[in-house]
Amino acid sequence: MRPLRLPPLYPILDVGALAERRLGPLDVLDAWLAAGVTFWQLRAKDVPGGVLLDLIDTAVERSHRVGARVIVNDRTDLALMAGADGVHVGQTDLPPAAVRRLSGDTFVVGLSTHTSEQVDAACLEPVSYVAIGPVFTTASKGGATDPAVGIDGVRSAAGHAAARSVPVVAIGGLTLETLPHVLAAGAASVAVISDLLVGDPAVRIQQYQKALSGLTL
Repeated sequence: MRPLRLPPLYPILDVGALAERRLGPLDVLDAWLAAGVTFWQLRAKDVPGGVLLDLIDTAVERSHRVGARVIVNDRTDLALMAGADGVHVGQTDLPPAAVRRLSGDTFVVGLSTHTSEQVDAACLEPVSYVAIGPVFTTASKGGATDPAVGIDGVRSAAGHAAARSVPVVAIGGLTLETLPHVLAAGAASVAVISDLLVGDPAVRIQQYQKALSGLTL
């Protein structure tokens, strides 16, 4: 597998979070793509399979039209059916090795981790990146009970993963204000859900892109 080069911002389009704000997933996606987002994740925990497949199909078509890559949360089957670019799995989902057997070498496979031990184990798997979190306390992941790892947890994860050249994505409670500190701790990318929906999503994504353009990465 070729090492994955991640953009510093990894937006996550959470259908549940959008519904709470009465926002349409494709409307927000269009705003993100117009702002130059090139790598993003679709997260839809409670959407029926058929409806979700239709959403992924449309999202992939719009994203690929402008050269953006789509990662699907959990659903390896639907990601492959729709021609998405990868999948993100958790500790209790289909193991990365099994995903890789189904998908091949070019498919992006991300894995959630919450401790240094899980990071070490993940780096022995055929993953494209590991996610560490939650960095800060967050309400975006519903009943998640994993304790916040903080900036030090990101720094530790990045150090552990560096030996195997696996990029680390920081996730959980991240905001525009904390983004520079998390990247400085060694994260290759920051995954953001709720803070990208503050105010007008079209304006908010531009604020993120502007802030990132001013950082030395």
